[in-house]
Amino acid sequence: MKKIKFVIAQDGTVTEEVMGVKGTQCLDLTEKIEETLGTVQWRKETQEYYQTVTTEENVTLQHD
Repeated sequence: MKKIKFVIAQDGTVTEEVMGVKGTQCLDLTEKIEETLGTVQWRKETQEYYQTVTTEENVTLQHD
């Protein structure tokens, strides 16, 4: 399950944590939110960030 957790400190600093997303998809997921919140000060990638995303495609070949 995809989750984004936000923690807002008393000084207004926002910490964002993405869970359940592999690879760079987390960047796509949070891009618009980060643009709205302001400048990203730093980013720390999790182990999930370095995992590869595999997609499976079912293909049926038809011979006439």
